[in-house]
Amino acid sequence: MSLAKSYTAGDATWLQSFVGLFFKPARLQIAALCVRPGETENEILLVSTRDTGRLILPKGWPEPHQQAYETASTEAYEEAGVLGRAETRPLGTFRSYKGLGNGSKIRTKVMVFKLQFEKQLKKFPEIGQRECHWVPFSKGIELADEPALKRFLRRHRMEIA
Repeated sequence: MSLAKSYTAGDATWLQSFVGLFFKPARLQIAALCVRPGETENEILLVSTRDTGRLILPKGWPEPHQQAYETASTEAYEEAGVLGRAETRPLGTFRSYKGLGNGSKIRTKVMVFKLQFEKQLKKFPEIGQRECHWVPFSKGIELADEPALKRFLRRHRMEIA
C-alpha cells in the first residue's frame, strides 16, 4: 500500500488535533482560580465544560504572546466574563485530562493562578456555551468534577478560603 493513500475528512480532523499537540507547550494548560468574598467564606468560580457539563476551573492552552498569569486572566474572561487581577506566581499544579475532538483524551499538567475577582461582564466570548457557578469554597470542593482538582483545592484551602 502506498504512503500517499487518500484520507477521509475524519482522518484529517484527527490528524489536526494530534498535530496541534506539538505546537503547544508539552501538554500544559493554564487555569484561573477565580476568588471573591462570600457571606461566610470566599467563593470560587467553577465553569461547565462545553461537551459534558463537568464543573472545572476556566483553563486553556498557553498563549505564546502572553505570560502564563495573563493567559489565566484571558481564560477567566473568555469562559466566564470574569475580570480581575491574577497573581503572577502560580498557586500550584495538578494533573488532568483534556478531551480531544475525536473522543480521545490526553494527560495534561494544569498550572493554576489565583485571580482576585473585580467584576463579571454580561457579555463574553463563550456566553451560552458554559454555565458559571460561584460557590462557597467548601462546596466547590464537592462540586468539582476532577478528583485531582478536588485534591488541589483541599491542599490550598488556607490560601483561598
